[in-house]
Amino acid sequence: MNSEYKNYIEKKCELCRESDVFSPDLYAKYDVKKGLRDSKGNGVVVGLTHVSQVDGTRMEDGVKVQCQGKLCYRGYDIKALCDGFVNKRFGFEEAAYLLLFGSLPNVSELEEFKGYLSSERKLPFTFTRDIIMKAASKDIMNSITRSVLFLASYDKKAMDNTLPNVMRQCIYLISVFPMLTVYSYHAYNHYINDESMYIHRPDPKLSTAENILRMLRPDKSYTYLEATVLDLALVLHMEHGGGNNSTFTTRVTTSSGSDTYAVVAAAMSSLKGPKHGGANLKVMDMMDDIRKHVSDIGNEKEIRKYLARILDKKAFDRQGLIYGMGHAIYTLSDPRAEVFRSFVGKLAVEKHRQADFEMYSIIERIAPDMIMAKKGSTGVCANVDFYSGLVYDMLDIPRELYTPLFAIARIVGWSAHRMEELITSNKILRPAYINMMEEREYVDLEGRPRTS
Repeated sequence: MNSEYKNYIEKKCELCRESDVFSPDLYAKYDVKKGLRDSKGNGVVVGLTHVSQVDGTRMEDGVKVQCQGKLCYRGYDIKALCDGFVNKRFGFEEAAYLLLFGSLPNVSELEEFKGYLSSERKLPFTFTRDIIMKAASKDIMNSITRSVLFLASYDKKAMDNTLPNVMRQCIYLISVFPMLTVYSYHAYNHYINDESMYIHRPDPKLSTAENILRMLRPDKSYTYLEATVLDLALVLHMEHGGGNNSTFTTRVTTSSGSDTYAVVAAAMSSLKGPKHGGANLKVMDMMDDIRKHVSDIGNEKEIRKYLARILDKKAFDRQGLIYGMGHAIYTLSDPRAEVFRSFVGKLAVEKHRQADFEMYSIIERIAPDMIMAKKGSTGVCANVDFYSGLVYDMLDIPRELYTPLFAIARIVGWSAHRMEELITSNKILRPAYINMMEEREYVDLEGRPRTS
């Protein structure tokens, strides 16, 4: 962009800022639920769902009070669900079956479903070479989104929105998302980072988590604990209600009658936003900054002193935020973080990262009270993003893949909500906006004032 055009753009941006600003008082005057939230930050109810339940409060004597966080998949508490499979079997496939079909599978149903996931885990002939490897992107989310849209070209029933066809498409995308993700990273690492490239085929006998590690690593090796913790991370990120940004995007786009590939691409575009899918990257950047400025990361006093500087906007990104703390719904605890914590500790021992885990534990313990004292807020807890970045780092997963891993998990939730939207609603989602511009008389081109 040359300097003349750059100046033109900057001037026009000033016009947009002047034209598009609103007084905050107007939102209250017209009772506008900005961000689809009420004055207390609670989401506006716009639909019904069977897929999941997310709670951070409960009613007592007609009053809403804070409580320990609760997350249920199809009515099953996430803690009980994870306790049911951890150390016995991998849970991704079981949780996916539950979310898609509404009930827990028995042994034969689970094996049948795993068989279909494995058989569908293949890309069209030359797709990896012709689509993924060409025009490699620094942003893996963009690469995956592009691949999803291209896959529609290979589907003779891409626009068929009947439930059986949509279910087939969803199962297929759930199956191939690990391949799209890992292969997109290898293309980026080779063509942009100039590193060696290798492509490993998935093993039909392995779980989703095992195949991710197998395809990602040069020697295809991993430990059982590594695969177990990654599997747990995928299950915990799989679904989180109909109101989160990418799932609501799924609902909105589905309501328009669009096809599955376009719907998933829209959800991907939402998830890649740093306010939604990139939170754990912010946590990792903050932790790197703390390590640089705190001489003893096991010293609570030193950590507390530096966190105070972060809250005072004198350190890190100077936004006054301790990332990984707080949640829009959860108040006293995030059940996903609660489930995650002990397994993160076990992995830290295997990876000789106990010092890092201790630093995280100190911050998790002291940060909520510091935030509440500084900002006068209540109900602050560590969320799942607080630990997920550390887990991926200990698994030697590149940071470029943190949000794509989220997508590998969350496409299951998107699929469940897409099918539920198709079954239960035939109306296009269309909220209202209040126009604030007064009507004006049209002025002919020759009569308009000249500008410099």
